[in-house]
Amino acid sequence: MEGGLAASAGEEEWLEGDCASVREFDRIVPMPPSDQIVPYRVCFVCAGNICRSPMAEAVFRARVEKAGLTPWVSVTSAGTGDWHVGEQADARTLDALAARGYDAGWHRAKQFDSAWFPQLDLVVALDRGHERALRDWAPTPADADKVSLLMSFDTTYPGILDVPDPYYADARTFDRVLGMIEGASLALFRQLEPAIRQGALR
Repeated sequence: MEGGLAASAGEEEWLEGDCASVREFDRIVPMPPSDQIVPYRVCFVCAGNICRSPMAEAVFRARVEKAGLTPWVSVTSAGTGDWHVGEQADARTLDALAARGYDAGWHRAKQFDSAWFPQLDLVVALDRGHERALRDWAPTPADADKVSLLMSFDTTYPGILDVPDPYYADARTFDRVLGMIEGASLALFRQLEPAIRQGALR
């Protein structure tokens, strides 16, 4: 089930809502002081932001932290829909992550807002449905070009472009999905890491 972005009633209302969305994004991922480096900003997106994208966020954060690049990379996640806004990640998500040494107890679900695009460098969709929605919402062609599929970075699963939604499945499926996300996230990180270390992505 896919979610959409609500349309604004008028230009003044749209501008007010847009500013509010930007403020919300900065609350989620605070901007550093002006005299510090501006991090490379990555956002993982699935449907409800309680299963797949929180997994990807937690895994990618761990990669960044292990590499000592936390000041240079900012990681968040969101959903295309608003069904779970404010909720914790699914308990099965938290269990699968904990079993592999990750923590996402801090996570609260958010809905992606197109007003975030200018502040993001990479928007990573967990499946092609999310990818289409994100490209449709992108304010400019340049913003649409920021959208990529997570599985496109991993050659371990040739021909598989979608991370399956485990929501209606069992705990074993959550673990298998997490395994896919781990591999693809590592491949993505390895692709970005050299340029991040050289400061070439900003």
